[in-house]
Amino acid sequence: MMSLIKHYIDEANKVLIHTYNRYPLVLDRGEGMYLYDINGKKYLDFTSGIGVFALGYNDEEYNQALKKQIDLLLHTSNYFYTIPAIEAAQKLAKASGMDRVFFTNSGTEAVEGAIKLARKYYYKKTGKTGGEIISMERAFHGRSMGALSVTGTKKYRDPFEPLIGGVKFAEFNNLDSVKDLINDNTCAVIMEPVQGEGGIYPAAQDFIRGVRELCDSKGIVLIFDEIQCGMGRTGSMYAYQHYNVKPDIITCAKALGCGVPVGAFAATEEIASAFEPGDHGTTYGGNPFVTAAVSKVFDLFESRNITENVQKTGQYLYKKLNELKSKYSIISDHRGIGLMQGLEFSVPVKDIINDALEMGLILISAGANVIRFLPPLIAGKYHVDEMIGILTDCLDKAKKN
Repeated sequence: MMSLIKHYIDEANKVLIHTYNRYPLVLDRGEGMYLYDINGKKYLDFTSGIGVFALGYNDEEYNQALKKQIDLLLHTSNYFYTIPAIEAAQKLAKASGMDRVFFTNSGTEAVEGAIKLARKYYYKKTGKTGGEIISMERAFHGRSMGALSVTGTKKYRDPFEPLIGGVKFAEFNNLDSVKDLINDNTCAVIMEPVQGEGGIYPAAQDFIRGVRELCDSKGIVLIFDEIQCGMGRTGSMYAYQHYNVKPDIITCAKALGCGVPVGAFAATEEIASAFEPGDHGTTYGGNPFVTAAVSKVFDLFESRNITENVQKTGQYLYKKLNELKSKYSIISDHRGIGLMQGLEFSVPVKDIINDALEMGLILISAGANVIRFLPPLIAGKYHVDEMIGILTDCLDKAKKN
């Protein structure tokens, strides 16, 4: 059977553009918290497709909602109304506290739309083009040209310059750094309430509230990127709700559809009204298939008390990861909230992650030195204990080496 795995990997490497360093694993199916390869080997998944599969794999109620919609209507253009899109938008607006919603195909596209909306609002308010945007160092907002322009890691941006202009980078959790960059041309500040790809860094209370006050005093649009940290991941529906602040625009994706390709940006009435017909659009965005999924996701989150489970399991995960930190000197820091946590190591984590995979545990990194923990939001204490047991064996091996 190993030759069959090698066969598929070899065929993939012939036809797929090499933009991912994939694990030597050919996945076949999933069930709950577990994935299975084509040999039938079982893996505990603590990545959930990089924060996507909040409800776990092969959820029957979710699957049935999609099957029902397939038999009704998969797609029609945005020149028409459909009930799934209306209901999904209502539920997203209610959960986020925003007023109006635009559905996209991905998180990157949601960021693109948010940037356009902020600049259009600035143009409509001032009559000027060239609105500047402040983003954060270490931020990750996507890989399209606009989203890449506000991604705060230089190595991602450099090969693709020139990107969109007028973007500056402040130091995350340093309010003075943001103040120093604001001028009369600043139209927006964009930030993740919890940085994901950048290494799992939650915003400090004083920082996020201070940025909100700065934006209010200067008439600047505040955009929160909730693509990874939103949809219950931190124990509230959106991470900013921990801070008692409200943005002007949010972006979300990943667990919004729990597996179907869908994202969204949502805004307050005042900001959203800057867009007029023709300012933005998408062929597939918000079609009835993906919005049927979004609508069902919100229903299941509510009926199954998903955020309460995240709070409970997240506290337990935090305790167990702290115990690992105190036990192993190669772990230099532990950060995070809910079921979005990270362990920072004094050594590269690649070998630890590869050893975990061999032992039936799927983990991912955030940079070279951080292991990211993003399990499905249905995870319980049992799954945390199973993960900790495997990771402990991996760390013992690393310690010997």
